[in-house]
Amino acid sequence: MTPFVKKTGVFPFIAMIFLNAFIDLGHKIIIQNTIFKVYDGSTQIILTAIINGLILLPFILLYTPTGYLSDRFKKTKIMQWSAAAAVLITLLITLFYYLGCFQLAFAMTFILAIQSAFYSPAKYGYIRELAGKDNLAAANSFVQATTIVAILLGMLVFSMLFEMSLTNKIFTSEQDIIQFIAPIGWLLVLGSVIELYFSKQIPDSAQPQRAKAFDWKKYRNGETLKHNIKLIRCDPVISLSIIGLSLFWGVSQTIIATFPAYAKEVLDINNTIIIQGLLACSGIGIILGSLVAGKISNDYIETSLIPLSALGMVMSLVYLSQASSGISLAATITAFGLFGGLFIIPLNAIIQFRARLGQLGTIIAGNNWVQNITMTSFLIATMLSALNEINSQVILQGLTLVTLLGLTYTVLKLPQSLTRYAIGPMFSYRYRIRVKGFHNIPSQGAVLMLGDKMSGLDWAIIQITSPRPVRFVINKSIYEKWYLTWLLTLFKVIDISTRGGNKNTIDLINNSLKNGEIVCFFLDSNNSQNEQLGEIISGFKSCNNEMNGLILPFNLRGLWHKERSLSINKQQKLLQSATRRNITVVLGEPCPLDSDIAKVKQAVFNLSISN
Repeated sequence: MTPFVKKTGVFPFIAMIFLNAFIDLGHKIIIQNTIFKVYDGSTQIILTAIINGLILLPFILLYTPTGYLSDRFKKTKIMQWSAAAAVLITLLITLFYYLGCFQLAFAMTFILAIQSAFYSPAKYGYIRELAGKDNLAAANSFVQATTIVAILLGMLVFSMLFEMSLTNKIFTSEQDIIQFIAPIGWLLVLGSVIELYFSKQIPDSAQPQRAKAFDWKKYRNGETLKHNIKLIRCDPVISLSIIGLSLFWGVSQTIIATFPAYAKEVLDINNTIIIQGLLACSGIGIILGSLVAGKISNDYIETSLIPLSALGMVMSLVYLSQASSGISLAATITAFGLFGGLFIIPLNAIIQFRARLGQLGTIIAGNNWVQNITMTSFLIATMLSALNEINSQVILQGLTLVTLLGLTYTVLKLPQSLTRYAIGPMFSYRYRIRVKGFHNIPSQGAVLMLGDKMSGLDWAIIQITSPRPVRFVINKSIYEKWYLTWLLTLFKVIDISTRGGNKNTIDLINNSLKNGEIVCFFLDSNNSQNEQLGEIISGFKSCNNEMNGLILPFNLRGLWHKERSLSINKQQKLLQSATRRNITVVLGEPCPLDSDIAKVKQAVFNLSISN
């Protein structure tokens, strides 16, 4: 069982998340199924896109205030206020059901989405407070799986209740249908009341730093929006993660809007339970993918899942547009969800890890904003395609090409995610990586990682376990290996060679630290293969002038057993003969950048003998 599940307050937090998603999805399904019963073809696609657009719009319009409130007040308070609002909203929705006011019930989808827009940044920000850095990926996988379970149950329960309410009933309009299903509204009310109860049971969150009063003038003229977008863009890892997530959810929205018409036109499926059941297969896949991602990333963030899952999603979409039976559709949609779950968990964890605490709410709200802008754009494109009489199968085929281009861009811009595959012929998945002290990696700022040299693949092990890109100071003999040169160039390694001498190496280290990057430096001054390293270590103190940062000592265990040789031939023989075993990366407590080098080396040594 993951350590996150054992933490105090997890059960009420998860229960609250479940009920919030269950309620939101329940009302949406009722409206969407009503549209399905009354309309066909392009009209059905357009109205389905509109209902999804109403859910997305508040996340776009309220990006700035929702992020501000999440950073200004305790996140538990925001969630409690949102839960109380849900009680009032569901009561109004139920009233409109009984009155047969379909248009007002339709519009309440927008009001319910406003409540979610304020709730979401607080919820995702609270994950980091509850789980800590060490369990971010596992916590995200559990939260994502819970949300999808709630969505699946919502689709099943509300679709079944919807169909049962219409059994032997004659209806000619939306008003007739909405009145027949009105008693279902009380289930929404009951769920929101229980959600409010659980919101008051979660442990109180940390008191945020005092923030300036919200500037409505800057909000109206767009200055605050520009500032917050700049905040996201200044960290390329966060911005690229958001792009990847946005693309996934944008594609998912198009599938949701297009699939009912596709099933109706191509497979002649008219039962809403079957339609929602097929869409639910995607949710089942996301649950499986999320749990697998959480298991793999139990004590660090496994970024190598990103390219693997991106390829899987593209292949799933290729098969989806060609599926011709219910079974093939179910299998393909499940596969898409599975790879989607593997894709979104490390990206969400990276965003939460990288964001500064005082800006976490704004970053997450910005993530929501970009995602919803993307989803809305995809829905508009879907509507325009339908208006131009482009059939659903062609829309799905076009979606495949867009997904391929977008995901390829994201993966190539996150080179650390490719490390495991690039060294696959040597690494061969013979090693299971474990990390101790993951929380010691600073989320932002200059970091000089220092540890003993163990092998020619140390750099790869470090990069696999780091959620931040790392610049390595690497010996020329390793850098010039033909099968590694291209990848090390991609990582912008600092090559220890005669080119420019040691001064040039130190200058490059200095500049990287001044730019707030992580530089990994291997303490290998006693190794005859690197005579220059002693001089560089003696000149190490020049690296800490005119900058703020930290030194992060580390130690690698279990890579070559007792072998310490840097011989590539010996490494390959060991890899070929080794059985699968653990490699442990031990990360020590950070210390100031101006620390005495002797004390730093002692800290590295202490890690090698610690438990």
